[in-house]
Amino acid sequence: MNVVFVVLSILLSVMLAGSAAVDFARVKMVAVNMAKVGVPESWMTMLGLLKAAGAVGLLVGFIVPPIGLAAAIGVVLFFVGAIVVHVRAHAYDASGGFPAAMAFLVLAAVVLALQPTVA
Repeated sequence: MNVVFVVLSILLSVMLAGSAAVDFARVKMVAVNMAKVGVPESWMTMLGLLKAAGAVGLLVGFIVPPIGLAAAIGVVLFFVGAIVVHVRAHAYDASGGFPAAMAFLVLAAVVLALQPTVA
């Protein structure tokens, strides 16, 4: 298994877990930014669960590679959706979630590209 893949997968998992924790805690700044793009605060728990599932799936993928692949695809799709929501709301400012969503998307895409072949 590629060392870069392992390190980036763990980094992405930690970032997803932190982001999920922020959603579960309903941090006010995040709730305000979500409201700016039209996402209701009531969605925070579900979004946190999706992020947590992605984090766990990436780690389980070290043992069961198809799970890691599915998790990586899911995380990429999640953040593509986040980018679409920000673009539709014309919310590109550095204080909002757009730069963070882009960073997550780029890292998730790299992790997806580095996934070991599942044969």
